[in-house]
Amino acid sequence: MPEAKTPRSAASYLVRPVLLSLIVGAGALASGSVMAGTQAQPAAASARPSTASSTPATAAVLAADPVFAQPYIDIDEWRDGPVRHRYVHGGFKGTETRFSFYFPPKAQYQGRFFQHFTPAPDNENLAQHASPGEEDKLSFAVSSGAYFVETNGGGSAVAGFGSKDPTIGAYRANAAAAQYSRTVALQMYGGKRPYGYAYGGSGGAYRTVGSFENTRGVWDGVVPYVLGSSMAIPNSFTVRMHAMRLLDGKFPQILDAVDPGGSGNPTAGLTAEQASAWREVTSMGFPPQSWFGWKTMGIHGFAALYGGVVMADPGYFTDFWTKPGYYGFDHPESFVGARLQHKDAVKEALSPSDAVRLHLQTGVVAGKVAGNVDDSFAAADGRQVKNVVAVRLATPPPKVEFLGGDLIVLSGAAKGARLMVSRIEGDIAIFGIVDPAVAAKIAPGDQVDLDNSNFLAAQTYHRHQVPGPEFKVWDQFRGPDGKPLYPQRPMLLGPIFTQATAGSVPSGNFEGKMILVESLWDREAYPWSADWYRGRVEAKFGKATDDHFRLWYTDHALHGDSTKQEDATRTVSYLGVLHQALRDVALWVEKGVPPAPTTGYRYDNGQIVVASNTAERHGIQPIVTLKANGGERADVSVGKPVVFSGTITVPEGAGTVIAAEWDFDGAGTFPVSSAVVKGARTVTVSMTHQFTKPGTYFPALRGISQRQGDRATPYARIQNLGRVRVVVR
Repeated sequence: MPEAKTPRSAASYLVRPVLLSLIVGAGALASGSVMAGTQAQPAAASARPSTASSTPATAAVLAADPVFAQPYIDIDEWRDGPVRHRYVHGGFKGTETRFSFYFPPKAQYQGRFFQHFTPAPDNENLAQHASPGEEDKLSFAVSSGAYFVETNGGGSAVAGFGSKDPTIGAYRANAAAAQYSRTVALQMYGGKRPYGYAYGGSGGAYRTVGSFENTRGVWDGVVPYVLGSSMAIPNSFTVRMHAMRLLDGKFPQILDAVDPGGSGNPTAGLTAEQASAWREVTSMGFPPQSWFGWKTMGIHGFAALYGGVVMADPGYFTDFWTKPGYYGFDHPESFVGARLQHKDAVKEALSPSDAVRLHLQTGVVAGKVAGNVDDSFAAADGRQVKNVVAVRLATPPPKVEFLGGDLIVLSGAAKGARLMVSRIEGDIAIFGIVDPAVAAKIAPGDQVDLDNSNFLAAQTYHRHQVPGPEFKVWDQFRGPDGKPLYPQRPMLLGPIFTQATAGSVPSGNFEGKMILVESLWDREAYPWSADWYRGRVEAKFGKATDDHFRLWYTDHALHGDSTKQEDATRTVSYLGVLHQALRDVALWVEKGVPPAPTTGYRYDNGQIVVASNTAERHGIQPIVTLKANGGERADVSVGKPVVFSGTITVPEGAGTVIAAEWDFDGAGTFPVSSAVVKGARTVTVSMTHQFTKPGTYFPALRGISQRQGDRATPYARIQNLGRVRVVVR
């Protein structure tokens, strides 16, 4: 059986698209085709396979893409876990593309397949190692009458510096596998051409949209989720890093203001610079409620993007400190005590085992560090080389708010190299994403400079990336005449990164049906991004938009597609919405049953504000309201009963309430449930609780709905929350 890789972190998902973008970006640099301060134009689609949707899939159909003309199968066997299925593994001769097909028994098959796209080309066996329950894509597909398809996206050859054609990893490998899966399915089941539906999130959403827009007759419908705009990268990260630096130490009071029962004034007590940073990041689209994760969210994907930004626009990092119009030059006072330029000598180059040893001896550095956990790796010449994941310096650097930086090597075998440093622990500089072959050259005695200047400069890069007027969040950086307030860089990086991932810049030009699922608390793909793409679709379809497209926002949801979310008393998983969207897009295509209308919302200075009732909000997520002693805040004495009353309302046609769960202590376990009448669209529940200790509490009511009212299934369980504040004295 082919070996499966462990899923990578969210940040590392972005590495391969970044490397691809450098190749695509080189062409943009040469041609000047995407200039800052102008509207980015979608790239022309290339290598577009075209098959009539009524044509049965055969090997001959694949001749439209000669790269994938010779499919083969190397494993074909029945398996019993996690559900009974026929497993078919193979690839295409002359390529590194590999696929896995999972076919249910004929009695469970209903004439369709689901295909998942990872954020970047990955492994074709991920479904075999999913956690049980709603994260199990294979079991969900089978329960929905579908076989399941996944690929490695073309393999490593299309996902790195050597790639000559990023469209292979963006959509062509997946399209070829989808088409060939129909050949195998028709041989097994007979009947008509199977309907096909693709879905993917984050980078996978770019790839889903790009695949749908750049092919015809491959997929009949798609469900991209947590989609960013073509300007998201790297700007959504840079602006939040700017706020993280300037608002460090202020987030507790900010959260107190935006949480239920708070003052509603998050800028109270901030300096002018801090208040400006808050307004900037909020107007750019960061959801204010999502700052609860300020301690843990870090810089996310920017760790992978940083090297690409520096390579594409190296001059910016000098201009920032030396030219008017840039924050580093105009406001040097902002960086006093923040800029680190620490020249030193390497005391020790650390492998993972060395890091563990130091941790046990001193507690200074965590035992698990970034990068490969092996102590050595095979070099190009076959030699085993030490895997250097951190360096110990001769003296500890000064303490600063460190979001990232570079170790610049000044002497020794690695002289001239810059290696990204993710964090500093005492006298240890721990590497982020680096070339292990370069890191292996570092030796004790090498002179180095630990410098965070570039990371500081990056934090306002978005100000110098002003796109066209359709990107309204950049209006804050335009003057009354519509021109940028700050100097602009020679090109817009966002469309370059996006095209490298999706194969083209999203245009809204597709055939078929699409339901876009977006999260209202998303810190990476800001919620307005979906509204931006909706505008592209409306420009293409006009009054016929509703015949092809829906946008469903999920309240209290973050970016990641997992059951367990950060702080369950604040957030919910959107997987239930995603499940129902896939089933509904299939009904839309196959039976002509239109899905629930697009969520009712308005755009307000970078923020998406949804309607407060189900009649106007639409979509499929229930609305949960909660009150404590009749309000969103209750002030009580220790031991005094608090009466909680809540309402859970499901939009019309979206199912019924199946659960009402309570959490009073903030643990996120929701140990108490209220009885729920079967078949009810609206449920009112109440609970009385006493708090035995002083403090501020945020009790939560979690409501769950399901289309068929099925209380036993793990799939399509759609959640939402209501929260209140209780101050106990």
